[in-house]
Amino acid sequence: MQRRNLLKSMAAVIIAERLTSLQSAWAAGAKLAPPGFYKIKGEVKLNGQPAREGMLVKAGDTVTTGPDSEAIYVIGQDAYLQRDNSVVAVAGDILKNGLRILSGKLLTVFGKGNKRIETSTATIGIRGTGCYIESTADEVYFCLCYGTADIASIADEKHQKTIETRHHDMPVYLTAGGQQLILPAPMLNHTDHELIMLESLVGRLPPFVGIPGYNGNY
Repeated sequence: MQRRNLLKSMAAVIIAERLTSLQSAWAAGAKLAPPGFYKIKGEVKLNGQPAREGMLVKAGDTVTTGPDSEAIYVIGQDAYLQRDNSVVAVAGDILKNGLRILSGKLLTVFGKGNKRIETSTATIGIRGTGCYIESTADEVYFCLCYGTADIASIADEKHQKTIETRHHDMPVYLTAGGQQLILPAPMLNHTDHELIMLESLVGRLPPFVGIPGYNGNY
């Protein structure tokens, strides 16, 4: 318990320093990250071709990461951290203002406006939020890190749920079938540090940093 509390305290100090440096940089007129791939690690492809830092990601494009790979990219006011073994398709003509997570893991922060995410088991409508998704063929892990989301099951269109969170309050598993299509889940595989990093790329801070008593728990 003492070790856990020490790690939390250290995380709180690091996050506080990060926020202070970000605010100072913005006040000094620091530029935001340009659109496109900001950072690439390992095997990353754009529409089946090797991706490079600085390349734009546009509507209709598909981003694929291989084993032990990672991609951070910016599209408009949205920023993405795509982990290894993941395939993400950006909205084209059929799916507007959103993306399709075909498989894998994605952490993303969105600017203002409605967006739609299609996964293997559910469609998620979100509004100016941050979220983390891990998608397989029969189950999706979804953490609404902050903001509002409308979840609609693909297996049963009548099975819908609206959730609103401030700080990872209600992670869920979205299943492909069975008696319960939306199940409670723990907080998994993403951090506040990563959310702060993504928001900073588009000139924002996550809203949870303004919650009284916030101490960098995640």
